[in-house]
Amino acid sequence: MVSAGLVLFVVLLIASAAFSAEHPSRKRRIPTTLDGPFPPATRRLDPSFRRGSDDIPTDDPRLAPRVHPPFPEQIALAASSHPSSVWVSWITGEANIGVNVTPADPSAVSSEVWYGEESGKCEFFQRGTATVYSQLYPFKGLLNYTSGIIHHVRLQGLKPSTRYYYKCGDSSLKALSEEHTFVTLPSCGPDHYPNRIAVIGDLGLTSNSTTTIDHLNENDPSMILMVGDMSYANQYLTTGGKGVPCFSCAFPDAPIRETYQPRWDTWGRFMEPITSKIPMMVIEGNHEIEPQVGNMTFKSYLARFSVPSEESGSNSNFYYSFNAGGVHFIMLGAYVDYNRTGAQYAWLKRDLCQLNRQITPWIIASWHPPWYNSYNSHYQEFECMRQEMEGLLYESGVDIVFSGHVHAYERMNRVFNYTLDPCGPVYITVGDGGNIEKVDVDFADDPGKCPSESDNTPEFGGVCHLNFTSGPAKGKFCWKTQPEWSAFRESSFGHGILEVINSTYALWTWHRNQDTYKGSAKGDQIYIVRQPELCLMKSGKGRRRRNGNGNIDLLRSNKSLANCATTANFPSGTATAGEEFEEDSDEDEVGSAIFGPRQGFGCYLQEA
Repeated sequence: MVSAGLVLFVVLLIASAAFSAEHPSRKRRIPTTLDGPFPPATRRLDPSFRRGSDDIPTDDPRLAPRVHPPFPEQIALAASSHPSSVWVSWITGEANIGVNVTPADPSAVSSEVWYGEESGKCEFFQRGTATVYSQLYPFKGLLNYTSGIIHHVRLQGLKPSTRYYYKCGDSSLKALSEEHTFVTLPSCGPDHYPNRIAVIGDLGLTSNSTTTIDHLNENDPSMILMVGDMSYANQYLTTGGKGVPCFSCAFPDAPIRETYQPRWDTWGRFMEPITSKIPMMVIEGNHEIEPQVGNMTFKSYLARFSVPSEESGSNSNFYYSFNAGGVHFIMLGAYVDYNRTGAQYAWLKRDLCQLNRQITPWIIASWHPPWYNSYNSHYQEFECMRQEMEGLLYESGVDIVFSGHVHAYERMNRVFNYTLDPCGPVYITVGDGGNIEKVDVDFADDPGKCPSESDNTPEFGGVCHLNFTSGPAKGKFCWKTQPEWSAFRESSFGHGILEVINSTYALWTWHRNQDTYKGSAKGDQIYIVRQPELCLMKSGKGRRRRNGNGNIDLLRSNKSLANCATTANFPSGTATAGEEFEEDSDEDEVGSAIFGPRQGFGCYLQEA
C-alpha cells in the first residue's frame, strides 16, 4: 500500500511545480541591498578560460575605414549637461605618422550637423569647431603622429526623449555622412530615467573586447559610461607592430612610454556603430596619459572626446557632470589635482550644492581607479584620493560609484571609510572590458599575495598606503580573508547594465562574456535601493540617519558642505548651513533632501 505521507509528498511536489510554472519569477529572487551587508563571496577564474587575448590586428576588416576623405568617420555622440543638448563628434581626413609630420588645417573642412525629427528630412543645422593634435617624441628612431581633423558640434534646443535623425560633415564639399539616428535622454525628474545604462572599463581592442561590445549591443543600452582606459594605444611602440600585455617588460629600454596612435583611429572605427546612435560618456584613465614632447599628456583624450565640461561649470575635460532623467552623473578625474584645496574639489562641492534631490534623486559618480579593491593589483593605489574626497561624496548622499583600473569585477557592500555603513555608496569595479593586459586573478588576501607598502605607486598623486585601524585586519596592511566590505568578486571579462526603475530602486546586472550565449545567465545581479528616510543629507554638520527608535542620529561632523549658501529643508525642521538640526516633531517622515526653499529649475536649484 502507498503510505499517506508519500501521497501527501507527491501532491505537494505537483502543486509546487505547478506554482513555479505559473509564477516563474518566484524561482529566483533577486537580492536587494536591503538584504545586506552580504557575506563576502568569491568566484575564481574558470581554469578552462584563458586570462586574455591579443589585440585585433590593424588590417582586420572591422577596423578598416568605411569611407574616403573628406567623408566623416569615427562618429560619436556625447550627452550635454541637460537632455536638450547633444554633442556630435567625428574625424575627417587622414592621420599621418612618420619622422616628419605636418598637421592638417582644421579650417579645410567645415563642421556641420544637419538634423530633424523625420528620416530623410534633416531641416535643422548647427555648426561647431574643429581641431587636430600631434603626438611628438624627441627621441631618435621614434615616429611622430598627427591626427585627422576632429570635429565637435553641440546640438541645442532638442526635445527630451525624442528620436532625431542626423548627418554630419561638410555640405559644401558634398561630404555628408549617411543618416544616423539617436534618442535624446529623458528630461530631469524623479519619474524619468534612461532605459539602460551600460558601464564598461578598461576596454581595449582584443577579441575579448569585441565580445564585450557585441554583448553590450544585444542589451540595447540608451547610453554608455566608459570609466577610463579605452584604446590601449600605449601598449605599442610608435612603429606599430604587435601590442604587448606589459610595456615595461617587453621594452625595458624604451626612452618613454610610447604609443601607436593609429590604434585610436581603429578603436574609433570599431566603436562607431554603437557610438553613432547612443551617447558615450568618458573619463580619463592612466592609459590616456600618453606623455610626449614637452611633458605634454592626454592630448588624444582631450582632442577626441566631447564632454559637457563648460556646461557643467568645470571647464576641464578631466571632470564634469551631466543629467539623464532623475540621475545626476559626476565624472571625476584621478589624474589631475583632487586635493581639497584644488579646483576639482571646489567645483565638485559647488556641483553637489546646487542639486535638487527631489528632481534628481540619484547621484552616480565615476572615476577610473577604485578606492575599495581587494585584488592584489592596484591595491590601495589611490588611497590619497579617497582620503581627500570620500567625506564630501558621503555627506552628499552619493548612491553608486563605478570605477575600472582593476581588470576584474568586484561589488562592495555599502561602505564608508572601510566601515560597513548602510548610508555609504555601493562601489562597483568593472575594469573587465577585455583589454590586452589580461584579467586580474590574485587577491590581496591570498597567501603570499599581499603587496608590499612600496608597491602600487600611482601615476599621479602621492602615496597614502595605510594599515587598518579597526576590525579583523587591525594593524595590518591586508586582510587575511576577503574583506567584509567586499560583497562579491570574480575574475572574468564583461560589462554592466544599470536600469533605474524609480527614485529608490535600480537593478544592477553584471554580464560576463562567457554568458553571452547562455540565455538568462547573469554574473551578478542586485537591486540597489536608496533609503532617503534612513540617510538624509544635512548641509554643513554631517549626515542624519534615523535610528531604530525613529529618532535622528547625526552621524559625522563634516563641514565640506558648510559653504553652501542655502538652507536644508527636512520634514519638521530646518538647518541652515553650519547650524544644528532641531526636530520639531516626532513624525517618522521622509525628508526632502534638497538644499533650501528655492524652487527647482531644470535639474538644479533656482534663486527665489
